[in-house]
Amino acid sequence: MIKVFITDDHYMVVEGIRSLLINEKDIDFIGSASTVASCRAFLKNQQPDVLLLDINLPDGNGIDLCKEIRELYPQIFILGLSTFNQASYIKDMMNNGASGYVLKNATQKELTEAIHLASIGKTYMAYEVAKTLHTAEKQQSPEIVLGRREKDVLDLIKEGFTNAEMADKLNLSVNTVDTYRKSLLAKLNAKNTADLVRLAFKYKLISD
Repeated sequence: MIKVFITDDHYMVVEGIRSLLINEKDIDFIGSASTVASCRAFLKNQQPDVLLLDINLPDGNGIDLCKEIRELYPQIFILGLSTFNQASYIKDMMNNGASGYVLKNATQKELTEAIHLASIGKTYMAYEVAKTLHTAEKQQSPEIVLGRREKDVLDLIKEGFTNAEMADKLNLSVNTVDTYRKSLLAKLNAKNTADLVRLAFKYKLISD
């Protein structure tokens, strides 16, 4: 039986979620809190398996509380609960230890799937939420344009070739290869060769 607790200051939200879960045979709705303080007080005496945690609360915010609870009660898995489908909120909750992020307009199927996955330590991400994160990441990725020779040099760097070996393969001088290498470091804002390769994979300039 998965014990579920909700912290949200909107009565209708709590009742709505409770009604969605009440007939689930393997989920036990053990109660709710409406503030950070009341949530803390409840957890001192009883811990759920999964905590549905609102982002905005009257006396604090769920993002900070998420981190606090995960540190004090690592056995509790937390699902962020919000009307805000914004990348900054989602990332902050996930970075603070949440096992997923559920929108308040979630269907019964989405909600129960999130709870089941969280209860076994897996991450749940609704399609809408995943799409928001993907869009945000695309917007943050710099537009990097490489010339043909830069691409050739980058591919050989990935394979571990030295400047001299690359010069021989590409019929270029060592100095020219070194110029391309420095240009790549500058374009990707890389600290060194290892960082260059890491960033090139990240921005999909090279593949396995």
